[in-house]
Amino acid sequence: MEQSRLRQAWIPITILLALLLGLMLGGGFGAARKVLGGPTPETVASSSLVAMKAQNRLVPFIARYVSVTTSTERHLFGIASERTLVLPGTVRYELDLSKLQPNDVRWNAAAKTLSVRLPEVEIAGPEVDLTRLREYGSDGVFGSLSGDRKTLDEANRARAVQDLRNQAKAPQAMTLARNAAREAVERSFAMPLAAAGIQAKVVARFPTDGSEDPSLLDASTPINTVLEEQARRRAAGGE
Repeated sequence: MEQSRLRQAWIPITILLALLLGLMLGGGFGAARKVLGGPTPETVASSSLVAMKAQNRLVPFIARYVSVTTSTERHLFGIASERTLVLPGTVRYELDLSKLQPNDVRWNAAAKTLSVRLPEVEIAGPEVDLTRLREYGSDGVFGSLSGDRKTLDEANRARAVQDLRNQAKAPQAMTLARNAAREAVERSFAMPLAAAGIQAKVVARFPTDGSEDPSLLDASTPINTVLEEQARRRAAGGE
């Protein structure tokens, strides 16, 4: 079987739009900082979260694979029909941003770290490239008479699509996709924070990455909890 070939995907336009939105949010926060004393990390992160959820789906990584499959049909006297299919396909690795919730984003004031818990990467595709599909083999007399060529081609195509999916799920491919997703999400939160003049480290993690450092986790607070407390204080002060 031919080895899979991966290529780093360009950052999709939706991500760039999110980053631009983050910069605009940051600029607005910067103006508010002069008048109201500046935004908090929680308010910046909350606005960034809303902007990201509006994208719905993030495609941080795209990979192209090639499947080579061969099917054989044996006849009397040891005669066999054999067909080989070469089928390229493209797979998208996506994050469903609508699954992000406020309690997935936590702020650790002591460590100045924003932690983001990500939904698992989903695989979309493969999208096969029929223009580059190639089929080879010889049918022989028995193949011509029995219609083996059509049967073998159908079997090859079904196996090839499954093989492309299996390649996409390989550990190396998933590692590349997760790394790209982490970087994209961290950047989407970090840029508005920096634009607002807030020094912070952003760390995005998947459920399969294992648990965080317990000391950091205990010291961090979900941003929605902080915002709710701030709202209660403002309401109490206005009474």
